[in-house]
Amino acid sequence: MHCCDVLPISNPIFNFIISISPFLSTFTMSLYSPYKGKNGLKRIFDATGYSLAGFKAAFSHEAAFRQVILLNLILIPLSFFVHVSALEQALMVAVCLLAIIVELFNSAIEAVVDRISLEKHELSKNAKDMGSAAQFVSLAIIFFTWVIILFK
Repeated sequence: MHCCDVLPISNPIFNFIISISPFLSTFTMSLYSPYKGKNGLKRIFDATGYSLAGFKAAFSHEAAFRQVILLNLILIPLSFFVHVSALEQALMVAVCLLAIIVELFNSAIEAVVDRISLEKHELSKNAKDMGSAAQFVSLAIIFFTWVIILFK
């Protein structure tokens, strides 16, 4: 059954687009990455491998990532020893993990900018500075969240 069989639309442009839609779907599918065809458990296992490789690359090549991991190794266990509610503890842990996420994005941005070109360019500087600013905000969120919860 075709959608025009169900919906009585008499717009000639719409009818033309519908008539060539099998061609369009074939054409547009070829624009996508050939690696996107995986599904099911294979895709999940592959994605897990890519994620672990990303953690390894960040830890191996990014001092800032190692510093954020060290901060998390101190603060997250510490959150179990302070007298706060479960919700407050969950928030204290969540903001720490947020800093890891932001640092991964920041490191990815820096890697892409460096991959494109190592020469100095205003847009490259802006991209790196914005990633750094995002990490600054995430660290400020950690600081203020912990201060507000601990000194309420």
